[in-house]
Amino acid sequence: MLKVAVGHSNHPDSLLAIQDAIAQCQNTLAGMNPQAGLIFMAVDFDYSLVLQELQTAFPGIEVVGCSSNGELSDHLGFQQDSIALTLFCSDTLTIKAGVGRNVSKDAIAAAQEAIQQARCDAPPQLCLTVPESLTANGTEMLQALQTCLGQEFPIYGGLAAEEWQFQETHQFYHAEVLQDSLPILLFSGTSLKFSHGVCSGYQPLSAPGIVTKSDRNVLYEIDHQTALDFYRKYFGELNPSPNHPFAVFDEKSQHFYLRGFSGFDPVVGSITAFADVPIGASIQMATASRDDLLIAAKESMQEALQSYPGSRPEVAIVFSCACRHKLLWTRAKEESTLIQSFLDSIDVPVATCGFYTYGELSPLKDQRETRLHQHTLVTLLLGTT
Repeated sequence: MLKVAVGHSNHPDSLLAIQDAIAQCQNTLAGMNPQAGLIFMAVDFDYSLVLQELQTAFPGIEVVGCSSNGELSDHLGFQQDSIALTLFCSDTLTIKAGVGRNVSKDAIAAAQEAIQQARCDAPPQLCLTVPESLTANGTEMLQALQTCLGQEFPIYGGLAAEEWQFQETHQFYHAEVLQDSLPILLFSGTSLKFSHGVCSGYQPLSAPGIVTKSDRNVLYEIDHQTALDFYRKYFGELNPSPNHPFAVFDEKSQHFYLRGFSGFDPVVGSITAFADVPIGASIQMATASRDDLLIAAKESMQEALQSYPGSRPEVAIVFSCACRHKLLWTRAKEESTLIQSFLDSIDVPVATCGFYTYGELSPLKDQRETRLHQHTLVTLLLGTT
């Protein structure tokens, strides 16, 4: 059995907001005690107060979470200044939290620390993580988890975010407010059923190019010309824009993941992406309209439901890119509305929660190995039936 409760409050006062979210969850749980939870919060809340209140309401609960660029649920839809809380109860699963600290200094050590804390006697089935995004390298953190758990072990989540200031993000573990950390929830027990959908709405529009020189997230050359020249071959003198990310084709897949841009150097001709792009990767420029982005939200949910291995998922956890939020702008609310309207059209009610991230984690459509995405919406379904 897996029972999930979602509470979502946009009250501006931190104490009243978390009390409201807790009360909503308690109403759903009807006396059941949750063993674990996820919490996503906008940047203006008193994080320490909120986490302490959560521990007071549910002593010893295994909680992780992070700051976000926006929150969503089936209660309030899309919100920018809110607290979204998800609680898990199960008599067949063990859900434990762990955290690795100083992840920018040693990602492997941080992953080992987090996994050791979260392990139990039952076999682990799935890892949820909401790690640092600014001080640490997202690709290295993912690779560290894969090294410790297995290359094809299912890892899902989103990188902590804030309101496009790129100054600091926060991660949460129990009652602690952290930075430069790798918090995880490890789901253990063979009764867990899950599936995912991963869609962006973007389509390649250029001829393929091969990355011939890069250093982590800085692209210097594509097809032995500067990255900026490759970009401007298709967009004239326009500067690199979030509207046109790189589609990076995975060597093990027919599908691609996206890399958005955080800057460029007109002298060197380099383009800086939000995450690593390996030398030898095949890439293309990509584009999407706002309508394409919104259609992808529904497709992600539909894909997850069609591949769910059981009869009734309990919760849909949504990780959507902050770049999507920025590009959709006044239409951002439509993303959560489309997701919810699709769920409402099926016979089985499914709780929904999620946040807007600085990077999404999930496998591609035709493989099991997790990748770090941008500009993408990932839907994770969880249940035991």
